[in-house]
Formats: sequence, C-alpha cells, structure tokens
Amino acid sequence: MSDEAQLVSKVLVLDNSPECFKQIKQFCDQNGLIGLKVNSVNVMAVLSTYVDLGAILLSENYHESLADTLDLAQQIHTARPELPIVLRRISTPDLDDLSEKQRKLFCSAYTIDDMSPLRKVIDEYIFSLVYPNALVRGISELTVNTLETLSTLENRFKSLKVITETPYIVRDRIIFGEVCSLIPLESSWCRGYMMLQTEEGGILDVLGYTELTGDGDPATFRTVNNILGELTNLLWGAFKTHFIAVDDPGTQYTSEVPLVINHQHKYISFGSENPQLCFKYILTDENNSHFIPIYQWFVFNLYWSPEDFKEIYASVDDFVDSGELELF
Repeated sequence: MSDEAQLVSKVLVLDNSPECFKQIKQFCDQNGLIGLKVNSVNVMAVLSTYVDLGAILLSENYHESLADTLDLAQQIHTARPELPIVLRRISTPDLDDLSEKQRKLFCSAYTIDDMSPLRKVIDEYIFSLVYPNALVRGISELTVNTLETLSTLENRFKSLKVITETPYIVRDRIIFGEVCSLIPLESSWCRGYMMLQTEEGGILDVLGYTELTGDGDPATFRTVNNILGELTNLLWGAFKTHFIAVDDPGTQYTSEVPLVINHQHKYISFGSENPQLCFKYILTDENNSHFIPIYQWFVFNLYWSPEDFKEIYASVDDFVDSGELELF
C-alpha cells in the first residue's frame, strides 16, 4: 500500500550456515527486517534480557542434532511464547515429519530455496497492521517537540538533546526499565493505549541524587514518576490535538480486556496478539555523558481502523475560535 509506513522489525537469526546467512540477510534487508546474531551458548541469556523482537528464525541444524535444536525451540517458546519461531528446513518447507507437540513450537517452515513461507509469516505476524505514514511521522514529530518542550520547562534538562531511532514493530511483551506509564487512547479509528518506559537511574543521574526539587526535597523515584507522568499527559494532549477531532464520536465498542503485568519477569500483556508500534528516543547531553532512553509503545488492542484515520490540520481560525490566538 502506498500509504503504508516504512517500519522495521528486529528478528533473531539462529543459523550457522555462512551461505544461507547471506541470503537471509539479503531477505531481511529487502523486507524491513533487522537481523541480529548471537553466540549459540548465549541464546537464552540474551532472551532473558530486554531485546525487543518481532520473530526468531531458527535453522534445523543450528545444533548438531535436530533433537537439540527442537529442545532449544522449546526453551525459547517457554521463555517468550509471544514470539513466532520460523524453522529453516534443509529439504522441504514443511513440518510434517515432526510430532504434533513439536509442530506447535513453530508458526511455519521454509527452505533457503523457497523463502515464500517466510514472507507470509512476516505479513501475518509482524507487519499485520497498516500504520499510515502521517500517523507514524506525526507521532515521532510531536513526541520530539514535547520532549524538547519539557526540557525547556525543566531547567535541569536544558542541556539535553533528543535523538530518534527508526520506528519499529515488536511482538515482545517485555517491559524496559523500572518505570512505565499507561494512558488510554480512543477515537473513531482507534482504541488502545500509549505506554512510556524508561530507566529510573538515567533521569536521577541527570537530576543528581542530592539536587533539591521544587518542593525542597531530594530527587527520588517519586520525582521520576512525576516527570514521566507529566510527559505522558503532554503527549496524550498532543496526540488528541493532532489526530482526534474535537467532535470525534469515538467508537461504539465498550468491551475491555484486562492488562496483566508481571513485575518479576518484566512482562506485560494487553490481551491481544497484535504487535506493538514502537518508538525509541534517547535524551543525551552535549558531552554524551548522560543517556536517558525512552520507549514509546502504541497498542491498539481494542479497535483499529486505519482507513478512518485522518490528520487534523489546525488553521489560524481554529486557534482564534478556541481563544488561543487573539486578533488586534
């Protein structure tokens, strides 16, 4: 689709064949995928940390025996069941020779000579939702502007600049950092949540653990909570202004699904299989001595109708009518 945003997604490639890996890399480059490699002994250790992925591409001869490879697939599926695993076969692109239990570990299979099943998996599991370019571009721009505004308002953040990365899609449910905020979004074309995630330590490093806040108290985790809450509120207002008309009737759907958060495993579930639209911003100072990563997720788990989306273009008359501008 011409209006489809050019997004990327990270995939973990578990393959030991140099020849096949070249073709897989070429496939990734042509299909909006960023392939990641890891040493075979570190696979589960890496997956236990925050690595936000869209899928895992596993070769059947990744280990010396198929049984060992299937055992690894079982471990991955147990640890990250939301991630689709695609098995590269040596001969035929199917799972017919596996047991029913083993087949359930994989969403599909492919061979290096027939990668069409892999293309289908990407369309079905990763890039299954269409995100209009105006929405993706607009979210990034309004977030950068809001971060810069917040930096200006907070004198302690004046020296920070905003670095943006390419927007991407994930299927992971892993939470980044120690603090996150959630706020619902609803219009006639969407219903879901915006979530912000960041590390407490990065903000406290910039503020200084002993620096006094406006109330005369040292900066603590509560200070971080207040800053993230203020940022979330500002972004929510900017999102509504840019993408939701004042007279938008909203949806007629009233159903809800529970959100499940497991703090020990840094896991969150929105009750939907839909992938998340994600943005990453890094606040850094001129000397690059401080870094504050901020992850922004949009989860349209309750309703999504991109064909009804339209950007709001505010005119001077609109600002005059609302009282934000005056004629003289």
